[in-house]
Amino acid sequence: MPSTRRQFLAQAAAVPLLAQKRTSPARPNILMITADDLAAWMLGCYGNTEIRTPNIDELARGGMRFINSFVCTPAASANQATLLTGRTPMQHGIQDFLTDRPIENPPQGQFEVPPSFQKEVMISDILAEQGYRCGFTGVWDMGSDQTPQHKFDFWYTMMRGSGYQNPHMSRNGQVVDETGYLPDLISAQATHFLDGQAGSQPFFLVASYPNPRAPYDGHPEKYRDMYAQTKFNASEWEPAAPNALRDKNYLQDVPGSLRKVAAATTALDDQIPKLFDKLSERKLRDNTLILLVGANGNLLGRHGLWGAGLASDPINMYDEAIQVPLIVNWPGNVPAEASRPQLVSSYDVLPMLCDAVDAPVPSRNLCGRSFLPVVTNRPFPKKDPWRNLVFGHYRNTDMARDNRFKLVLRDDGKGPNELFDVRGDPREKVNQYANPQFITVRDRLTAGIAGWKKRYSS
Repeated sequence: MPSTRRQFLAQAAAVPLLAQKRTSPARPNILMITADDLAAWMLGCYGNTEIRTPNIDELARGGMRFINSFVCTPAASANQATLLTGRTPMQHGIQDFLTDRPIENPPQGQFEVPPSFQKEVMISDILAEQGYRCGFTGVWDMGSDQTPQHKFDFWYTMMRGSGYQNPHMSRNGQVVDETGYLPDLISAQATHFLDGQAGSQPFFLVASYPNPRAPYDGHPEKYRDMYAQTKFNASEWEPAAPNALRDKNYLQDVPGSLRKVAAATTALDDQIPKLFDKLSERKLRDNTLILLVGANGNLLGRHGLWGAGLASDPINMYDEAIQVPLIVNWPGNVPAEASRPQLVSSYDVLPMLCDAVDAPVPSRNLCGRSFLPVVTNRPFPKKDPWRNLVFGHYRNTDMARDNRFKLVLRDDGKGPNELFDVRGDPREKVNQYANPQFITVRDRLTAGIAGWKKRYSS
């Protein structure tokens, strides 16, 4: 019998005790949960007081929350490729939609996955070689949605042209017309995969949810009802900006649009206990590393924009678009109720997972580094501390961000360019690029971008 939310919260609350008393075997199972358009600022555990995410919040309370986690690309498909390959978008070559990116079928030619992407090495390829059984459920969006690939031997993916209700899915390569709510179907197949795990063979499972990406039709009415009276006064949204590009229709009634996206986010949150309960039922919970991460962020009216990188012209790299939740929950290995300030990027996830299972990192010119010592509360060598800089790239736009400053360069520095003091100006309102007081910072970050691109463009 599925547990109630109260039971789930009680189970999750017990994780701190597990984390203090138990030690998991060296080769954990891995459950990776991804969500499109889920920014860190949208969750209760990251300070949101209006959108209800109690289950994700409890998952964070039972583990570690990274407060400075960033995507490499503010676009879901391209960044999901980075999460799974460790490669930058300059290397894996995936381009996101050129204009609007609905869940329905996009116009022909708006989504590019180069043939060379099939030759990329994914974390599933690595783990399969290590004896893991690999499963993928949900939104693939990296070409060939129907065809099982990259050594995922359990495959349940959304076909393009599907919505949140009654979607077309590929079940191990066979297209099926499903009845029901897409996130529920994704979770049902994920738990079906978990039912097949006996514990003698480790597994890697990706549950990739579309929530809360647009369009916002098709979510159960009970979630919409939760927010019928919410005014979203704390969301700090602004009227539509002159450079707003995509999804401008949502800016016509921002509180009304926020009610819809909040409903989609809480609907996502309600999927977490289903996965958690099945792990517990199968006695797999104690040796499973759970990683929850947003595929990209969402502005939701901040800066007068809606969406992520392509919400504006030119492409933006605002924190709301690039800062995503990263939660690691692993009983016996990860301290409970922990948060960490280290700057972590999507390209660091693959090296961390390889480190967690003691698997070799592929020789693919990866720019990321394992943050497992942070996760397991161990120090880095004094001669090789954790870096204080992350990079981003999307088409003609590059970004470098440290703990205080963010530099955004467009067209190889031809502009328009931006430099923000994100510590003193967290909403990125004052562009300091031309301010002579910041020349040293600007030149340092410019050199950092140039070196990163030179080394990791191929």
